[in-house]
Amino acid sequence: MSKTYKIQWTTNAKEDLLNIVEYIKNDSPSVANEIYMKIRKKAQSSDFFPLKGRVLPELQKEGITLYREVIASPWRIIYKIGSDTVYIMAILDSRQNVEELLLQKLLRG
Repeated sequence: MSKTYKIQWTTNAKEDLLNIVEYIKNDSPSVANEIYMKIRKKAQSSDFFPLKGRVLPELQKEGITLYREVIASPWRIIYKIGSDTVYIMAILDSRQNVEELLLQKLLRG
């Protein structure tokens, strides 16, 4: 039987999700709600096995392997694994300059 992890959203990740929803809500509240649910479901899923997510390639090439991701296309859900908790660190739009966003967010968080 696999280990069960608690999921904890950082303030940074919560802000990212709310910013995504707010931006999309201007055009379509229903689409914004669908995207919110899609991202939350992917991050909170009971079948979420944290080691299945890939190490972030942008950071791995710098020797940083602490952060992993799962995809809720086009969004990348960035997380790190604690002893019994998965910390959702950031939600990034993969269409943006992800490397720059990662460095800014992960250095803050």
